[in-house]
Amino acid sequence: MANHKSSEKRIRQTKTRNARNRYYAKTARNAVRRLRAMTDKAEAEVAFKKVTAMLDRLASKKTISKNKAANLKSKLALHINKLSA
Repeated sequence: MANHKSSEKRIRQTKTRNARNRYYAKTARNAVRRLRAMTDKAEAEVAFKKVTAMLDRLASKKTISKNKAANLKSKLALHINKLSA
């Protein structure tokens, strides 16, 4: 167990941040899943903007890596382009 005040605080901070990061990462995964399930191109393009913004935000805060965000956005763009209007 922690022996210093600072290490006890660090443990509390880590626990809080971990919970927050898990929540946002899970929310993003669900949003990506919903977007992949869409079949209407117009609806998917609107959702794509929101999901892209979410992924960029998570990458900038280092919740997910920037390469993972880029890969997801690329795959989602390909999926949307394959949809018929």
